[in-house]
Amino acid sequence: MEEEGDKGVFAHHREEKEVGAFSMAAGREAKLQLVQRHVRAFPDFPKKGIVFRDICPILKDAAALKAVIDLFEEHVRNNHQHVDLIVGLDARGFLFGPLLAQRLGIGFVLVRKKGKLPGATVSVSYDLEYGKAEAEIQEDAVAPGQKVLLIDDLLATGGTLYAASELMRKQQAEVLGCMVVIELKELNGTDKLKPHRVFSLIQY
Repeated sequence: MEEEGDKGVFAHHREEKEVGAFSMAAGREAKLQLVQRHVRAFPDFPKKGIVFRDICPILKDAAALKAVIDLFEEHVRNNHQHVDLIVGLDARGFLFGPLLAQRLGIGFVLVRKKGKLPGATVSVSYDLEYGKAEAEIQEDAVAPGQKVLLIDDLLATGGTLYAASELMRKQQAEVLGCMVVIELKELNGTDKLKPHRVFSLIQY
């Protein structure tokens, strides 16, 4: 039979958990707001009709940059218990990927534009708005069976992240998901990346 004192202890522990969960949620929301305040919008850049989302203020502000990495780290630790590598896309994925990889205690791999990496490489072509491009990695960068997460600053149409996922498929690696700071939802980039899930901090 449960004593009154035991009930009080259990209730206290439950309250502590609820307060802790609320505090974590409040902290997460504060970090998201901080990041969002440091994204600038430039209409009609690089051409008329496009709103360019500039992440340079995030990089300039230590607290905002830390908030980005905190949020990515929290997502990975909560959703992906075993990750071997963070794979970053040329070029802004290189800004966030190594910081996250260091936090997680794992390695970082570069996906670069064609012709930028020495040694034996593996490449795939992908569509741009006007023409095609190629992405590549070094042949020994990712081993078969390794579990990887892809990271970039922004998801628009999904072309470059899709190319990166195809590179991972060629290497017989397992893509656990994709992570971006900003997602432009109206461009439906997530559809191109299915079945891979996309975690985005900010959506427009």
